Amino acid sequence: MTNYFEKEQYINPSLADADGLLSRYETFNLFMDIADDHAGSMGVAWRDISPRDLFWLTVKTKIVFEERPKLGDTVTLATWVEEPTRLRGDRNYEMRQGDKVLVRGRTEWAVLNTETMKLIPISEVYPEGLDYSRPSACPEGFTRIRDRFDASDRYAEYTVRSTDIDIGHHMNNAKYVQALLGTFSNEELRGMQPKSFDVLFRNSVYEGDVLTFYKQPAESGFDIRVARESDDMTALLVHME
Repeated sequence: MTNYFEKEQYINPSLADADGLLSRYETFNLFMDIADDHAGSMGVAWRDISPRDLFWLTVKTKIVFEERPKLGDTVTLATWVEEPTRLRGDRNYEMRQGDKVLVRGRTEWAVLNTETMKLIPISEVYPEGLDYSRPSACPEGFTRIRDRFDASDRYAEYTVRSTDIDIGHHMNNAKYVQALLGTFSNEELRGMQPKSFDVLFRNSVYEGDVLTFYKQPAESGFDIRVARESDDMTALLVHME
């Protein structure tokens, strides 16, 4: 079975931000959707594995913006998976115009048995005969993020809404990024011009939960912690630079 999937994507107004460029948040959505497209062609999308009481979990995501396409552009989206370890599997993403790579991404996944609430080997899910020879889109790997924040680092909060909830009945992975970016003004984002995001998903949150945001400078860029206010449980750790 071919371990590669691509499609053309027009950058229409629903995908653009205030500057007429592809929204950083919508990039996470586009990569999430093409992952499902490829998984469906492999027979391992959510709709295929849910009858077996299995569910895909996102553990980490990294996206690197080399250049963002603008409203009206057409780009090529591509995705492929790396050879998995026993309980983890990485998926790669590219967004290109011709041979020029605009955005690169990588996500670490796991598969949860929703009856036992235990992870299962990914070899029990992936089809046989996949070619793993294509190199990683993000060979630099994931950035390590330390959970070392205190009360003085708090800078924003957000209440999880009904529109943030996905089919897993918790906050959707990309919606965390939307909420995170919403803690900054457009002027602040223009000044920061963040080029890369490393997102580590730690715990699920649900409709009505209040999230608190903490920020600390890092050696390059800064780190952010997102926690549930009611019990200070870390939901998300992010490195932006």
